[in-house]
Amino acid sequence: MDLYEYQGKELFRRFGIPVSDGRLATSRDEARAAAEELGGQVVVKAQVLTGGRGKAGGVKVADGPGDAELKAREILGLDIRGHVVRRLWIERASDIAREYYLSLTFDRGAKKPLFMFTTQGGVEIEEVADEHPDALVRLHVDPLEGFQPWQARRLVYGGRVEDPAEQRQILDIAARLYECFVACDAMLAEINPLVVTPAGEVRALDSKFTVDDNALYRHQDIAEMRDPDAYPPEERAAREKGVTYVKLDGEVGILGNGAGLVMSTLDVIALAGGRPANFCDLGGGGDAEGVVDALEVITADPQVRAILFNVFGGITRCDEVARGILAALERIQIEHPIVVRLDGTNAKEARELLAEAAPPNLYVEPTMLDAARRAVELAHGE
Repeated sequence: MDLYEYQGKELFRRFGIPVSDGRLATSRDEARAAAEELGGQVVVKAQVLTGGRGKAGGVKVADGPGDAELKAREILGLDIRGHVVRRLWIERASDIAREYYLSLTFDRGAKKPLFMFTTQGGVEIEEVADEHPDALVRLHVDPLEGFQPWQARRLVYGGRVEDPAEQRQILDIAARLYECFVACDAMLAEINPLVVTPAGEVRALDSKFTVDDNALYRHQDIAEMRDPDAYPPEERAAREKGVTYVKLDGEVGILGNGAGLVMSTLDVIALAGGRPANFCDLGGGGDAEGVVDALEVITADPQVRAILFNVFGGITRCDEVARGILAALERIQIEHPIVVRLDGTNAKEARELLAEAAPPNLYVEPTMLDAARRAVELAHGE
């Protein structure tokens, strides 16, 4: 689950990481009131779950309450990479002497948290990694040993931070960031930029924070931070139905039993010249109720022109899934062409069931590649 900047900063503040004072606003009047309360120059920041706010005009400096109201008017409703701005963070402006970068992410390959630090902050970290790889310090933390002070010193010295006062502050922030990362079950905690003011204070000027969805049951306060309106309507409907679904920008709706199989199906659709419209996983089951819920979500997407079921029968038998598909199609009317590929336990019986009772818009194919090709052809009206 991705958090807005102001939510990530709230978590930073809980763990003692210094951040600038700010207020949340959802209207021009609230932006003006926030600027009056903060006093002086403020920064009006769009709150969206994507990057590129600055380049899109979503971050503006305001000289006072009236100017903050004007800037809020310009930013509210702005479309930034498909995300419409509905929230603003009004923050007291900071004088900046230097910009650094500090983050913790979970390295799946190493199965360890990974620190990254560079004195070249304020730009995309991928750009630093490509153009100045020597300037980026990477350091894994063994989760069994936990964070050690020497690791923070290695980040600071490796990044060539020379000022002793800055070094001490960054050492402290790195330790607190790790504590925050672990305590919140985070997958990413990024500060870009980590600024140094002319007075020598080191502060988190931005926050990018992602929490592991599977751990949200342990963090009710963080789970309540989720903004349903920030997600596509199909994903909101899927969450309400308990369906594992991710919206994609294609025309072939995908439904499979198992995350790995669904991921493979996405690749095969692309190989066949099509584009998947979604990721949708039935899990281990294939009962009618689950199929109905998934189909209702998939067919609600106006981009979908054909649907591909890809089922491998292991613990769940293919004939059970076939009966679930037929029962589901009796309950809901679907005009889209549907392609079904069944393999594994009782696959032959399942194909016979579908051949005898399926509606005319349902096609059964023997292999995953054949099914993908047929789905793409039908989606393109061929």
